Amino acid sequence: MTDGDRARIVGEWVEEHASLVYRFAYRLCGSAADAEDLVQQAFLTAQRKFDQLRDGEKVRPWLLTIVRNNYLKSLRHTKRFVTFESHDGIVDPSHEHWDRPIDSEELQTALNQMPEEFRTPVILFYFEEMSYKDIATHLGIPAGTVMSRLSRGKAYLRQHLVARLGEDVPVSADH
Repeated sequence: MTDGDRARIVGEWVEEHASLVYRFAYRLCGSAADAEDLVQQAFLTAQRKFDQLRDGEKVRPWLLTIVRNNYLKSLRHTKRFVTFESHDGIVDPSHEHWDRPIDSEELQTALNQMPEEFRTPVILFYFEEMSYKDIATHLGIPAGTVMSRLSRGKAYLRQHLVARLGEDVPVSADH
């Protein structure tokens, strides 16, 4: 395959998947400029590593993996990792009281503060509408781990969104 053929195919991928890749990148990093950089890096990497894609039907998860890997690499360089403090204070998952609309900026701020191990499954499930199985395959982890990380990610978001609003929320006694 010639370089021109590769460029044409990657150009088709850009047209088909750019908005999905951008949304995913934006939810990971919370910045439009950084998301645009991640998208550009992803498609450049896809063109450079074109031969690594074995199944043409799996372009979408491959591109998302590239974005995630580039994002994690950028975190390592900027040392912006956030730790998840022993799960203290996690909101009781049975508490479903939420009668306010969620402001997208507040949500993005909470996502930015969420540990990456929970952020990616939450973004893939809720924003990219991937199934547990697809997320498990994408991340290379068991489906049960995906479900656990989604549960913890939701609890983390709930706690941080409620805390930002200054509301009292019952906290689980067993944590």
